[in-house]
Amino acid sequence: MSTFPLQNVHEHQVRFMQEFEEQGGVAFIILHWTAMDEIYYVPFDELYGFWTRMQQGGRKSFTYEELDKTWQIGRHRDVLVHYLEMIQRDLDRRE
Repeated sequence: MSTFPLQNVHEHQVRFMQEFEEQGGVAFIILHWTAMDEIYYVPFDELYGFWTRMQQGGRKSFTYEELDKTWQIGRHRDVLVHYLEMIQRDLDRRE
């Protein structure tokens, strides 16, 4: 099982992303799951769910299996990480 340790995301970064979202911004991380050679857009609300679980005494990581695979960033020729479509999808779901 592959995991992403939440220690890679610092508390000040989570606070910044939360404040940014509260002001109408779009916060996210881009995660390259090296073992699978897959790249994911992880919206802040999904990341925050994992973070909150950790803060409440739960696991200090999240697993590949827990990740919403619909946020996978597809590969396009000439574009290394084509994340703009995912930002648009994130914006669309907020409307």
